Amino acid sequence: MTERRRYGRQAVEISNPDRIFFPDAGITKGDLIDYYERVADIMLPHVGGRAVMMRRFPDGLGGEGFYQKEVPDYFPDWIRTVEVKKEGGRLTQLVIENAATLVYLANQACIDPHVWLSRVDRPDHPDRMIFDLDPAGSDFSAVRSAARAFGEILRDLRLEPFVMTTGSRGLHVAVPLDRRADFDTVRAFAREVAEVVVSRDPERLTTEQRKNKRRGRLFVDIQRNAYAQTAVAPYAVRPQPGAPVATPLEWEELGDRTLRSQRYTLKNLFRRLERDGDPWKHIARHASSLREAQRRLKDVVADAEPRARARRRGGSR
Repeated sequence: MTERRRYGRQAVEISNPDRIFFPDAGITKGDLIDYYERVADIMLPHVGGRAVMMRRFPDGLGGEGFYQKEVPDYFPDWIRTVEVKKEGGRLTQLVIENAATLVYLANQACIDPHVWLSRVDRPDHPDRMIFDLDPAGSDFSAVRSAARAFGEILRDLRLEPFVMTTGSRGLHVAVPLDRRADFDTVRAFAREVAEVVVSRDPERLTTEQRKNKRRGRLFVDIQRNAYAQTAVAPYAVRPQPGAPVATPLEWEELGDRTLRSQRYTLKNLFRRLERDGDPWKHIARHASSLREAQRRLKDVVADAEPRARARRRGGSR
């Protein structure tokens, strides 16, 4: 069974819409396509102009998935592509510019597109900085607490933080940037911020990369802040039971003790959007320079060091 949908000048062939993609919830490939068609106007400002890594599941969650960076030869020529540098050569990746592309990707079994933190016109200069808060277990209160801690320090640095469920386990805290700083600068800054926040709550938080060193603590991951790294796109469906959605939040929602990363799904997201709209609608208006924040961070770090030393002395007794 196939059908054709038109989006302006573009036509997208839809194949096998009745194939079950999420067996636990009875959600089909057609449901996924309908979701991306419907959410396109809200999602496009967050993904447009960014290179995309696809995460594809040809047989839904009942089969194997894979990541795909390179655009296949058979993709239609109306889909925008961009060549990006990679170690030892170049890579052609797609760019989501319109609803037709979102629908085409869904028909190609791309459940959750992941996007660069920079835009294709200045790939070395990110316009997003992300702190990925990944819990060790199911205690989401630790994730909410960590997000609030990052929100507080970022505001103290005169940056504007935004928060989003990942639709998987944790939360992302994102900061819009003015694209003056390169990735190395942004990542170094993010690392310093993370180290300050962790130093204030070392029993519950860690930046330790090795899982066997985390000892049940929430992992603060800043490694996405690097050239060619990607993060799940806002409003992307995740390949998890129930089809949860990566959902931008209002900060006040972190006070809800029932909040979980998978609260919003393909089936209930639009009730939320109809009620509250998109909390990230104006995120680009809050783009900031890191220059002044870097100066303020030096003062924060200098203030944090004596307290950290005192804690270490107290713990060694």
